[in-house]
Amino acid sequence: MPPAATLTPVEVASRLRLAVMRLSRRLRQHTPPHITQSQLSALATVLNDGPLTLRDLAAAERVQPPTITRIAESLVEKGLVERTADPNDRRVAWVAATRDGRTLVEQIRRRRDSYLADRLRTFDAEERAVLARACELLERLYEDPAR
Repeated sequence: MPPAATLTPVEVASRLRLAVMRLSRRLRQHTPPHITQSQLSALATVLNDGPLTLRDLAAAERVQPPTITRIAESLVEKGLVERTADPNDRRVAWVAATRDGRTLVEQIRRRRDSYLADRLRTFDAEERAVLARACELLERLYEDPAR
């Protein structure tokens, strides 16, 4: 592989995509089997930004309303969110995280952070500094200018 400084944007994109996908797969292994990634993503969004209407949650998750309705129903069945009708418009449903939902997200975040922290302990201070800078760049990368 040529030095990183000589890689084209397409070559960097390909390596970045592969690295992100593999790391994401490793982190998903630290999720309990009773919740899907879609459910966990929606739950985390509700926890971070909620309570939300189902329409707003669908937009945040970038899925269609019927999809978010199914996800929300499964989260309600698991006791991870509460769904309530809007008092002013019964056609609008709101979802909010329950205590169990909050606890689950916090547990998963701790597990994933612990896994990464353990791996980062094998890196020296300079390598961790490079990764910290890379985090800033990755955060810029996932910002959607169209949103």
